[in-house]
Amino acid sequence: MPSERLSKFLSSSGIASRRKCDTIIKSGRVKVNNSTILEPFYKVLPCIDNVTVDNYKVIPYSQFIYLALNKPINYISDLVKEKDRHDARSLIPVKTYLFPVGRLDYNSEGLILFTNDGNFAQKITHPKYGVEKEYLVKFKGILEDHLLAKVQKGFSIEGSLHKIKKISFIKTSQTNSWYNVILDVGKNRMIRKIGYSIHHPVLKLKRIRIGPVTLGGLKPGEYRSLSKKERDYFINLSAPETQAKINGI
Repeated sequence: MPSERLSKFLSSSGIASRRKCDTIIKSGRVKVNNSTILEPFYKVLPCIDNVTVDNYKVIPYSQFIYLALNKPINYISDLVKEKDRHDARSLIPVKTYLFPVGRLDYNSEGLILFTNDGNFAQKITHPKYGVEKEYLVKFKGILEDHLLAKVQKGFSIEGSLHKIKKISFIKTSQTNSWYNVILDVGKNRMIRKIGYSIHHPVLKLKRIRIGPVTLGGLKPGEYRSLSKKERDYFINLSAPETQAKINGI
């Protein structure tokens, strides 16, 4: 059986891009047969050597895993552990290395996907694919019509365009209000930054959908495997410009 460079093995197993895998290796997060390896060009035997990242076993590309988790409030979605903070990955008792697809803030809750398939994650997070993410959001106060128009038209925050694809009123709660918010571009803390900029801070945020995957009946802390239909939707997803070329437009 031929050996393979460690960085290439990690990349082909869906961990991250080759360059990112180099960084992960050099940071001391990778072990081969229980020994920490810092050299990306280290040779491994994929089906024989035990390779781990952050102490989670890396499995070959043919054994991809796709999970949906209902992340509770006060859990971090990042894999880098923080003192005195619970991490969402610990709620999934699977020994294989998995990473979150995108992120969900510590103070937010709801749907987040975990996988070991880098290409799958790329199609969900890259803006060119336009995958919708749907949220239930409680804003302080009530948003007036001109503000609803403003957030859907988009405006600059910290030099970057922030725009909500669709926002719909749900109900009022005392002096505050609930809205259904749909994004097709994800930016760090985007909805919270928009709320702060229009002087209606976000009080609660819950993600309920990513593409065709919905939170459904998952209780906080529960997870499930994605169905074949859900997996195939993302795996077969093409960017609009690519699809246009295929269709001869």
